[in-house]
Amino acid sequence: MKGIDVSEWQEDIDWRAVRNTGIEFAICRSSYGKKHFDTTFQRHVEGAHRAGLICGAYHYSYALTPADAVAEAQYCKWVIENSGVLLELPVFFDMEDDNTKAYYDFDYSRRNVTEICRAFLSEIKPLNAGVYASLSWLEDLIDWRSLNCPIWNAQYYRQDFFQGYMWQYTDRLMIGGQQFDGNILYDENDRPQ
Repeated sequence: MKGIDVSEWQEDIDWRAVRNTGIEFAICRSSYGKKHFDTTFQRHVEGAHRAGLICGAYHYSYALTPADAVAEAQYCKWVIENSGVLLELPVFFDMEDDNTKAYYDFDYSRRNVTEICRAFLSEIKPLNAGVYASLSWLEDLIDWRSLNCPIWNAQYYRQDFFQGYMWQYTDRLMIGGQQFDGNILYDENDRPQ
């Protein structure tokens, strides 16, 4: 199943045009950090639903410790619950690195990064949640097997070497003059056993 992920960077989306290109789902950014919400979250989910897409969400993390991740999960859950929208797909904890972590002398140990993910996943319950990360983070910094959650792999290539729950394969998918991240959601039969 083909999809896109969106945030404030994509303002006025023609959701019918998106649907007409064969896109069936959208992952919409709900929040970032401990106290910032994406102003387009509710509008994006509602627009996608009106066009017949199913939706999930993602939270962009600045967490340096598991305690930070707990606070971020509490805020993310509050944003989603107060938006009043239905999510058919998981909420993903986005573990990208935007240099903020390095600035604050982040502990990049596999143990710390995994525990940060685990803290978010535990605190966001009862919402269904997973982890988004680049292939290199999944291979080197996250013990993803121990998390027992949906994994969304970011790998801009013609092939997905990870094949988890979902694959972000490009950040240059053009639809109606707008640029999106392109994703593939695997069905149960596509996932490795």
